[in-house]
Amino acid sequence: MADVVAGAAAVEVYKDGKSLLTSGSSKIAYVKDLKKNYKKLIQEARKLWELREAIETEISRHKISPVTREWIVKVEMIRSEVGELETKYNDERKHPWRLVRIWPHSNLSKDIAEKCKQVQGLLEEGNLKRGILVAELPEPVRKIHAPKLEHNSFLHQVVEDVVSFLDDKQIRIIGIWGTVGTGKTTIMQNLNNHKDVATMFDIVIWVTVSKEWSLKKLQGAIMQRLKLNMESTVDIEENAWRISEELKGKKCLILMDEVCDFIDLQEVMGIQDHQESKVVLASRLRDICKDMDADELINVKPLSDHEAFNMFKEKVGRSIHFPGIKPVAELVVRECGGLPLLIDRVARTFRKKEKNVSLWRDGLNNLRRWENTQGMDEVLEFLRFCYDNLDSDAKKVCFLYGALYPEEYEIYIDYLLECWRAEGFIPDADEFVHDENVFRDARDKGHAILDDLINVSLLESSEKRKCVKMNKVLRDMALKISSQIGDSKFLAKPCEGLEEPPNHEEWKQARRISLMDNELCSLPETLDCCDLLTLLLQRNKNLSTIPKFFFKSMSSLRVLDLHGTSIESLPSSLSSLICLRGLYLNSCIHLVELPTEIEALVQLEVLDIRGTKISLLQIRSLVWLKCLRISLSNFGMGGHTQNQLGNVSRFVSLEEFSVVFDSSKQWWDKIVEAISTEVATLKRLTSLQFCFPKVDCLEVFVTTSPVWKKGSCLTFQFAVGDHDSTCFQILESFDYPSYNRLTLVNSEGVNPVISKVLMETHAFGLINHKGVSRLSDFGIDNMDNMLVCLIERCNEIETIINGNGITKGVLECLEDLRINNVLKLESIWQGPVHAGSLTQLTSLTLVKCPELKKIFSNGMIQQLFELQHLRVEECDQIEEIIMESENIGLESCSLPRLKTLVLLDLPKLKSIWVSDSLEWPSLQSIKISMCDMLKRLPFNIANAAKLRLIEGQQSWWGALVWEDDAIKQRLQPLCILN
Repeated sequence: MADVVAGAAAVEVYKDGKSLLTSGSSKIAYVKDLKKNYKKLIQEARKLWELREAIETEISRHKISPVTREWIVKVEMIRSEVGELETKYNDERKHPWRLVRIWPHSNLSKDIAEKCKQVQGLLEEGNLKRGILVAELPEPVRKIHAPKLEHNSFLHQVVEDVVSFLDDKQIRIIGIWGTVGTGKTTIMQNLNNHKDVATMFDIVIWVTVSKEWSLKKLQGAIMQRLKLNMESTVDIEENAWRISEELKGKKCLILMDEVCDFIDLQEVMGIQDHQESKVVLASRLRDICKDMDADELINVKPLSDHEAFNMFKEKVGRSIHFPGIKPVAELVVRECGGLPLLIDRVARTFRKKEKNVSLWRDGLNNLRRWENTQGMDEVLEFLRFCYDNLDSDAKKVCFLYGALYPEEYEIYIDYLLECWRAEGFIPDADEFVHDENVFRDARDKGHAILDDLINVSLLESSEKRKCVKMNKVLRDMALKISSQIGDSKFLAKPCEGLEEPPNHEEWKQARRISLMDNELCSLPETLDCCDLLTLLLQRNKNLSTIPKFFFKSMSSLRVLDLHGTSIESLPSSLSSLICLRGLYLNSCIHLVELPTEIEALVQLEVLDIRGTKISLLQIRSLVWLKCLRISLSNFGMGGHTQNQLGNVSRFVSLEEFSVVFDSSKQWWDKIVEAISTEVATLKRLTSLQFCFPKVDCLEVFVTTSPVWKKGSCLTFQFAVGDHDSTCFQILESFDYPSYNRLTLVNSEGVNPVISKVLMETHAFGLINHKGVSRLSDFGIDNMDNMLVCLIERCNEIETIINGNGITKGVLECLEDLRINNVLKLESIWQGPVHAGSLTQLTSLTLVKCPELKKIFSNGMIQQLFELQHLRVEECDQIEEIIMESENIGLESCSLPRLKTLVLLDLPKLKSIWVSDSLEWPSLQSIKISMCDMLKRLPFNIANAAKLRLIEGQQSWWGALVWEDDAIKQRLQPLCILN
């Protein structure tokens, strides 16, 4: 028994020993793996911390689910535990003698290994949750279908311009506006997909603002894009807060298309709380962009003929190259008026016609009639909506009136407003005003209507600021609408090469007729036109005779335009035009006389006889005229010039009086002082254009006119001095409507009356003047209102402004400075340049100034925040456009708005700027010719991001020196070389 017990004991001892040995070897293994286990734990733990941070960064806290929140708590707990193990391990490492203690070390190693497994488990769980949660996040950019843009097309340039604006920290809101169908949505779509936009912003949000939009709908669309839960709240303020919180810390771009009403972005999404967020909005209404505080406005106009045809050709395909198709295709494209939307729809229709020329011709005829062309109804609906949405009948009929003129024809604004008033479109201001200037007030109301039509893109501002024009498609729509309105039928056939007038029935049915710019030689003898209101026959150069009874039935006529015809007289039936308010006879160079019956035109307000041979005596009975335009020669027609005296003062109702210089007869000098005195008696004048041969004559007017003494109520265009026929051409080159213009020609010194008039002047021309060495001699305080300045052939002027002794900003409103043929000019500015000086200057032109050495004097360039256009031509001494010695430490952001740079015939020019340190953020085009010493351009790989065109000579380009071939490779595609 004892043996059995002893044997059993021995077995147990063996087992215990074996277990002890096994455990010991395991402990020893853990001891051996301690360092490895610790290293692995730290690596895995680091991954876990990074994962937790990524999840919290990517997902806002208010969207984290309870399960995810529980995981984050577990990670925090295990982080603490890992920290404790890390402390123990480091403590052991500090005491090497403890390494012989196997059991404690093995326990630590084992704990580290087990903790590592827990960390790995949380990592797997976290990665799974992250995948699910990230899938629930809104993608940074949601790509949308966008029409491909030709690389050098106008629309592509707009997209690139907007991208550049988005990169400008000073610009937060950009407004894109233009008429329906010009491609605004296409621009926005390409902007949404732009690769640079994706790198600029954390998220891009596209919103189409429907016609039935509301704050809730708009918020709903944004919240849906952000994948926010929209069921929990319907309160606008709560939604705005949630959107704002979601965007906090993110760079966000909001693209808002088809905006048709003001949207308070702060109310919608708290946008002002996020300085990194930006907005691009597209609207057909310019004023919407302004109301929403757009920092930059981009007007999207119809495509050029070339771009329109290229777009059409791309969409139609190869059939356009088939014989006979291309000429028809060009006419088809012309009917589309440069509207990408219409080009797209029409191209779809004509693509189906393939190579059948007959089908193409039939399609063209249908297109001209707006019939059976797929997509036309859609475009017409859009355009008709713009028309129907006008808030008054007056605006609608004013828009329709523009269809009397040819497509894209530049219509003088003053003339158009006069026609509107004559027709009665402009609400009569008589009952609303307390002064006697009803014509001016009506013109002001007309400007307001015109501005509204431009704002909604139904009329378009011309490059000439005095003109507007109408797009072809809009004109077609206007004609279609007018044909559907019983009392507004048009007979509009301008520029159609007509040699014979329309038939009697067409005359009878029409209320407004336009036959301008045709080849008419004759007119019907008699007509039945009792409802006719407007008759436009201008520039029918072969028309020399008006039949005797032609006007007999036109008792309702309000506007008659015969200017530029070859008529020699007007018939006595003119007296039938008892409702006529506007009569235009200017440039009828053969017109010698008017019938005495003209005194029957008791409603006549506007008469233009410039460039005719009519004597002022012949119209002396029209004392009720409100607007009279004549030439100097009209004073000398029909007898002795002394007979003209006393005639001007008869026109006691005149509000606008214009005398255009068309001769240099000495008799004018003899009578002009007396005429000036007469003009000064006109008490209702609001606008005066007049020539004063001497400063003394101007003084007569200024000192005696009650209108001048009233202050700023008179708009004037004065030419003073011994001038020639080019005087008013120079004056008119200041193409700014309603500016007060003063041109001083062939005069000398500084006269107090000139300084007095200069104080009220917006556009100043100094031509061939003597006795002054700088513009500031006229007194800097007298130039506070100056917006435009032209200095030409003033050979004693050495500088424009001498800043010495001046303590304030100078020329703070000046926008356009042109200096031409000033032989002694050495600089634009001498001395200190005070803050505020030239801060509004947008255009600087320097031509034929052979002694000019420096353009941007010390400190001057820092004021030119708004300079957009710089032209330097035939200035022989110029070596540097921006002189290094005058601009030490020049900031890289100088000239931030410069768009165009033109450098011509500068034989000594070596440098635009000494290095490539300037950013040139707005520069779009440069033109360089005959600048053979200019061997380097101030550009590198990154600056001048908006540069689109480099125009120059092939020999000059080939001789340029480059710091890096990559710069040349970047710029080469932009070149047009000859």
